[in-house]
This record gives sequence, C-alpha cells and structure tokens, in this order.
Amino acid sequence: MSVVPTAVSSEINFAFYYREGQRRTKIWERVSLIKYLPFQLQIQERYSLFYNHLKNIEESEGGLDKFTKSYKTFGVNQLADGGIYCKEWAPGAEAVFLAGDFNGWNPFSHPYKKLEYGKWELLIPPQDGHSPVPHGSKLKVVIRAQNGALLYRISPWARYVVRDEDKVNYDWVHWNPPQSYIHKNPSPKRLKSLRIYESHVGIASPEGKVASYKNFTYNVLPRIKDLGYNCVQLMAIMEHAYYASFGYQVTSFFAASSRYGTPDDLKEMIDVAHSMGITVLLDVVHSHASKNSEDGLNQFDGTDSCFFHSGYRGTHQLWDSRLFDYANWEVLRFLLSNLRMWIEDYRFDGFRFDGVTSMLYHHHGIGTGFSGDYNEYFGLHVDEDALCYLMLANHMINTLHPECITIAEDVSGMPALCRPVEEGGGGFDYRLAMAIPDKWIQIIKELKDEDWNMGNIVHTLTNRRYEEKYIAYAESHDQALVGDKTLAFHLMDAEMYTNMSVLMPLTPVIDRGIQLHKMIRLITHALGGESYLNFMGNEFGHPEWLDFPRIGNNESYHYARRQFNLTEDDLLRYKFLNAFDRDMNKLEERFGWLASPQAYVSEKHESNKVIAFERAGLIFIFNFHPYQSYVDYRVGIETPGKYKILLDSDAGEYGGHQRLDHNTEYFSEEFPHNYRPNSIMVYIPSRVALVLHNTDIPK
Repeated sequence: MSVVPTAVSSEINFAFYYREGQRRTKIWERVSLIKYLPFQLQIQERYSLFYNHLKNIEESEGGLDKFTKSYKTFGVNQLADGGIYCKEWAPGAEAVFLAGDFNGWNPFSHPYKKLEYGKWELLIPPQDGHSPVPHGSKLKVVIRAQNGALLYRISPWARYVVRDEDKVNYDWVHWNPPQSYIHKNPSPKRLKSLRIYESHVGIASPEGKVASYKNFTYNVLPRIKDLGYNCVQLMAIMEHAYYASFGYQVTSFFAASSRYGTPDDLKEMIDVAHSMGITVLLDVVHSHASKNSEDGLNQFDGTDSCFFHSGYRGTHQLWDSRLFDYANWEVLRFLLSNLRMWIEDYRFDGFRFDGVTSMLYHHHGIGTGFSGDYNEYFGLHVDEDALCYLMLANHMINTLHPECITIAEDVSGMPALCRPVEEGGGGFDYRLAMAIPDKWIQIIKELKDEDWNMGNIVHTLTNRRYEEKYIAYAESHDQALVGDKTLAFHLMDAEMYTNMSVLMPLTPVIDRGIQLHKMIRLITHALGGESYLNFMGNEFGHPEWLDFPRIGNNESYHYARRQFNLTEDDLLRYKFLNAFDRDMNKLEERFGWLASPQAYVSEKHESNKVIAFERAGLIFIFNFHPYQSYVDYRVGIETPGKYKILLDSDAGEYGGHQRLDHNTEYFSEEFPHNYRPNSIMVYIPSRVALVLHNTDIPK
C-alpha cells in the first residue's frame, strides 16, 4: 500500500498558533508574519525531510508497510517448511556466523552470506520436516570483527532472552513454541477520555520479589478496572539487563522481559486487559540504549557505531548510554519495525515515548532551561533527524494502525509536537504536562498553606498549547523514586507510619495530608488536561518510595513493591484515598470532562483561597483555605437550574468531616457574578472540593 501523500501543499497548513489572551492567531496573518516566518519555514523544512524519507522508503523498500515488517525477516525466523531464515545488519563485520545448541556451538559451521549495504543472510533447511533450531535452544551471532576477533552477540532482533541466576549476562533463547498464545478479545476502541494507570509489572505485589505477568493479570488488572482507569501504561517491558534501571537501559528491544514470565504470559495479560475494556500502552525507549555489548546493541558489529553515532555524539553523558543515529536507514528500519512488532505480535494499543526531549535536541536538554522562547525550538541545536524519525513513527502508526495512541514525554514544550504530521507537526496524540507535578511539589515544599497562590495554580494547570492534548498528573513514577518523595509523603511524612490507623486520633498532619491529597488530585484531573495519569499505588498515598534492588541497599526488594493490601485493611485510612480516587474516575467516565473543551475558570480568589470553574456541564469548587469555611459563598455559573452535589471530598467514606448535606439543592439566580450570567450560593468548608451537577439536565 502507498502511504506517501498524493499532494503536498506549498503552504503547509501546520496549525501553528500562539495565544493572545483568549484570542488565537494563525502565524501567517500579516500582524505576526514577520515575527514567525523563520519558524514557519523551518517547520516546512522538517516536513520536507519527513516527506523525502517517506518517498525514499516507498521507492526503495516497496512501501512503509513492507519496510516496517522487517521484524519478520531480520533476526531468526521460522519458515513455513520448517527451515530457518536468518538476517542481520552488521556493516563493520568481516564475517558473520550462527552458533548455538543446534550445532554444538561450532562458530564456523553456519556462515552468513554477505549482501549489499552491510546485510548478511543465512538459510538453514529443515531436518526431516522439522526446524533445525529447536524451541528453547540457545543461540549466538558470531561476528568476526575487522581486527580478527570473534565476538559472540545476541541478535538485535532477538525475541526472548533469559538470564540464569548464576550468570551476569543474558542468553538468547530461540522462541518458537508449538502453540503460541492466541488473542481472543479485540482491542478496545480508541478512547475519548484516557485515565491512565502507570504500572510496573515487577513491583506490582506487596511481596518483596519480582512479580509476574500472571500476578498482574489476575490480581492487578481487576484492581485497575475497579478504580475506574481505562488504560494501563506498562513500564520496563522491553528487556533490560539491570532491573534497577526501571527499564530505561534497554538491551533487547524486541524481547519482552523474561524476569516476569514468557512472551505468552504477556500476551495473555494484554488479552485479559482487552476483555475488561482496558487499553494497554507500552513505555517505549527509543531515545537511547544500554552500553552493554555482551547482551545489548553496543558494538554489535565490533565498531563503536553501527546503530549509534560514533565518538562523543554517540554517548549520553548523564545516562551513560548509547544514542541512536536516526539518519541511518537501517536504524529507521530497526526502530519502526520495533514499534510494529509490539503492536501486531503483542497487541499493544500504543506507546508512551520516553526521553523525547533528549531526542529532539543535540544538547539533550542537559544544562538547558526552556523559557518558551521559540528560538529554543528551532535552529541548529534541534536534531532534525530524530524529529523526522518521530514523525515517521507517528505517521506509520496512524496510517497502519489508526486506533493506536502515542504520547510524548517532552519537558521542553516543542511547538506542534502534538499536531498531525501533515500539518508539519510531530504527530503525537498527547504530551505529558510535566510542569504540573513539579508545581505541586514546589508549593508543598516552599509555601505555607496560607501563601498558596490560586492564580499560579490555575495558570500551571491551564497553560497548554492550543489544540494540543495534554496528560495531566499530580505525580508519576518520577516522584515515587528513592531520593524524592510522593505527594503523600511530602504532606504526611513520618506520621504515615504511626497515625494512619482509624483507631488512632486524627492528627492535624494526617488530616491535612488526606484532605489536600484528594483536592490536588481532583483539580489536576478536572482542570489540567485532556487525559489523566496516576502511578500505581499513589492513588491511595503509598507510604514508601520506590527503590529497586541494588548494591546501595544490599539488593533489597523491600521498597520494590506496592502494598495494595493497605487499602484492604478496614482499620487504615488508606482506604479513604483509594475510594476517592475510584469515585473521581467513575465520575469522569460518566461526564467525560477530559474529552470536553478546556474549563472556564470563573474564580481564583487569593485571600479566600477559592478556585471555581465549569467543565463538561459540572461546577468544580475548591476551598484551599486551611481553616476558613464559607457560608452562602456566591459562585458564578453559565447554565441556570437546580444543582446537587455529585462528589464531596469531605464525605465520610473519603476520610472527610461530613460537613455537607448531600440532600441540599442549590437553585441558581439570575445574578451575574465573575462574568457569568447566573450564580448559586453554596456552603464551602475549609479544605474541601465539591463537584455540582445541574439536575435539570439529565445525565
């Protein structure tokens, strides 16, 4: 199939906007043309680079569809007649061989044939109608380097690698079971409102061990469904030799991590999630790769380049990892095929691309701040090849699997990253609103409750580029890691260990922490974006940070777990936060505010510490004042009618003080307030969040 655009506009409609108050202006309007013309031209140049790559793929490889199916020919693949076809790209190799259990580890008995452009191939015929390489047997690609040395390598395309307990390095195991897992359930339809449960399979158990795919399938997925999340984002699935890297030092890009189970176990887990209507995203790491060479991509062909830039440019100075050469044809084949494989073999429904900021700039964001000046996003410091790869990836996914979702983790704020490729944008569906969690931590650490700035909170939650979708979150895995603190720990600290029992008196610290934890989550959920994300366990205020086994903690698993059992203990207050998180998600599912236009904020009162806004036909009211409650507080609204409470953070089931009567009816008045034509009078206790619904409008 052809996927090259049939026509390219001479003036690319890339919908590049800037905001002037409530007005938006296209950059090619006369008033701004001179100011933004250089940026428009660079966006057109980016599109031209993308278009030329796409055209070359069509002409040289038979189309993007065929090019990105290379995972079916590269590596070691089973043929229909029982034979084995092997193919590798090793441009720096003098010779290539296949060795393993199947040939008694003879390094020279099965040589590859050299092809053009650094490729090598090997065909091993069937033996008596059976595969010459049995399922479960170990293999190695043997590279004769330019200096004559023999290097034993794992194929970059290996589907399954395992490590014995007494070994340091992983072994490549040929995965070709007689009966592979067959998916029974269709993928969910593309969601309008994403409520994402960011998860790590290995820590998804209260026990101090590496948990399994099976555990996640039968113990965690039902919990996610009950909490009202409709999407799970899986971290650390792509195989990584070092567990404590959190999955961000990938060694085998096509292999699902064997520490949690088999590839079929993962397929079953995804299939069961689909049966529950849960979308499954993969946290994909294409921004860098582990420096491991024995069981990684590094120096695969004996050179310091191959998949990576050579020399200084090929190493990330902070991450101590290798950096891909995105201008290389075979690197594009490898990475694009990698995405295709995870979608088609495992049925992932999309990706969260990690480290996009590092990819976008030659400086990788190191020692660089981003003020929002457009000169920071255009110029020679931008890695146009990396950006072109991301455009190709999103174009491929949108063309071949349009139901899939892509998310960018970019802290820089690159303009148009979440606009369609045909507009000159990056093509992502969503970007993470990374300023929001930083703002909450800054407020809690640096300010007294009386000094919280309502305008600053609203600005942070609403400051997003027009027509680009953002994923809001109060905290993710980044804030849960050792060395940092979760919001719950910032708010309650050591008292979480001593005063979370309902049999203990409610201390001021615990009371404050529980109430603010709920309010912060709800206002972030309702005001901060077009999707919402939570890291597993943080919904109930998990009492400990996350720390993987490592030398520094004596290889302990004590902090590499999630204590879900705390929510099941009726004597602990964690159940209150868990219940509120569930009901908050269920309410969004009912009214769909994430898929609704951005909220209208009618009030951000500094001395009263009150924020009020309308979204999806609901009225959200937050009183952040630490001790001041308000009787007959006037709130401006758009739609007249009779209003009732739908969600009340002060309710008893959420650990609140039950100061509100949920039978109360609030009748609107034709009394303009805060630029709204109508208003209502409400009672707002201190440290309480309310959601009101117009009962005259059925829902």
